[in-house]
Amino acid sequence: MRNWLELLGPCVLRAALHLWLGHLEGSLKDEIHWGKHNHYGVVVGVSSARNNHELRNVIRSTWLKHSLQHPALSHRVLVKFIIGARGCEVPVEDREDPYSCRLFNISDPEALFIARFSPPNCGVQVDRLWYKPAEQFVLPESFEGTIVWESQDLHGLVSRDLRRVAVHDGGGVLRVTTTREGAWPPELTEGVEGVAGGFIYTIQEGDALLQNLHSRAGQHTDHLRNLREEDLLQEESSRHGDIVFVDVVDIYWDVPTKLLNFYKWTVEATSFDLLLKTDDNCYIYLEAMFNRIVHRTLQGPSVWWGNFRLNWAVDRTGKWQELEYPSPAYSAFACGSGYVVSRIVHWLASNSGRLKTYQDEDVSMGIWMAAIGPKRYQDSLWLCEKTCETGLSSPQYSPQELADLWRLKELCGDPCHCEAR
Repeated sequence: MRNWLELLGPCVLRAALHLWLGHLEGSLKDEIHWGKHNHYGVVVGVSSARNNHELRNVIRSTWLKHSLQHPALSHRVLVKFIIGARGCEVPVEDREDPYSCRLFNISDPEALFIARFSPPNCGVQVDRLWYKPAEQFVLPESFEGTIVWESQDLHGLVSRDLRRVAVHDGGGVLRVTTTREGAWPPELTEGVEGVAGGFIYTIQEGDALLQNLHSRAGQHTDHLRNLREEDLLQEESSRHGDIVFVDVVDIYWDVPTKLLNFYKWTVEATSFDLLLKTDDNCYIYLEAMFNRIVHRTLQGPSVWWGNFRLNWAVDRTGKWQELEYPSPAYSAFACGSGYVVSRIVHWLASNSGRLKTYQDEDVSMGIWMAAIGPKRYQDSLWLCEKTCETGLSSPQYSPQELADLWRLKELCGDPCHCEAR
């Protein structure tokens, strides 16, 4: 009996899948209402950087090719790569950080005076503030942090009018930013009038910094040449017909805006039931996802299906630094390797011009979704970390690794449990 069940199981699953796809066929009548050529069961949006040609080509030769040739999926799935229409004109070497398009605005000012401190002279008092030698720290490029002064004696911290405070930026090496009112917790701001101290810093590897400054003209020319080469993206798009160019500069910190623009395009250009968002470095098990849809019976206009992080602490420094979200923890958000949403995409698209974007696309999505409270379907098969396990998706692969995973899947059916590994 058990053997019969094992044989019948896949058949029943395939029958259910075909019934679901048959239901979608019936929804083709919506085309008259939408005025669009096709209705899709799932639209797949793959976020991709402009220069990630190799990753896109690997996807086209693996799971995307398979879906186009699959008799049950080829007409029910639409896959599009999401790419910013413009590249950043600032060379990577000249940016403040790898994630923005801001020029590292340094200069080479002439020193007006030089003060040297020696061991016998352990400190000097200036305007009631004592400066003493401190342990030296060599900070890495793009380091971001917070300086805190503490004292058991409240009268020991002298406040100043911030309008009278000046910070020497070393020609642009140091940048001081302020946050909008209300962004920090009240306990950090109540009764605070100004600063209570100062600090001294030294620029390490100054010669290398100046060399970078003096070589900018050549770097800019080379970078513009590379941007012109990226114009081959239009050829790539014409050849494959699977790219959506959205109106943003293609940099990491603009990915949330990139995503909103894609949602808007999807609503305006297609008719669909579900939307899957993933990245170009992710391995997607598309058939397994469809089978899972049958099992989970995802229903309703407000569905969000993914692997959710709960009570995730807000990052105040680093790549995902967020200074404008006041809560100490983010709203629930799904891992970026893959998640599925239903027609709530229409709400996102219609409000795309009003939704505030944050530093990370996944947490931005969580904050937006908190406003409408969708029905969340938690599923750990959307893997959050790079690990070869049976699931719906896994992230952070190189082009070669993606190709190898697919080769093993074709060979054994399961790339993670294949003796040919």
